[in-house]
Amino acid sequence: MKNTCALTLDDVRRVAAAAEAEATACGWAVSIAVCDAGGHPLWLQRMDGAPLMSAAVAPEKARTSVLSGRPSKAFEEMVNNGRIAALAMPVVPLEGGEPIIVDGMVIGAVGVSGVKAGEDAQVARAGVAALRVTIAQRRVA
Repeated sequence: MKNTCALTLDDVRRVAAAAEAEATACGWAVSIAVCDAGGHPLWLQRMDGAPLMSAAVAPEKARTSVLSGRPSKAFEEMVNNGRIAALAMPVVPLEGGEPIIVDGMVIGAVGVSGVKAGEDAQVARAGVAALRVTIAQRRVA
């Protein structure tokens, strides 16, 4: 058996707050979703002014990332490079989903939608980075 980490509500709040802070600092209105290792939603917020559809897309980007263990951008690149069969996969091939990996295991993911693809990913990575700092601090303590 393996021991695995799991996201707590405090972890999820920390991830979402860091992602929101990044979006706010850049003047972007986005939706932010966080899911657990099974792709189940733990958090969804749509910032004021974020596109309505972004609240549906962000959780799917997170789910795509957690199920694949990769940024959702990988699937967008597949499709853009002509591998249209990837569209039949149960994923959303849009950049903006980033996995949360601890000790080599995917324990969740962040999905962001509402601005340009690279900007969505930037916001998602800010959320993941905040959790990495927390994990490092816990290990030192």
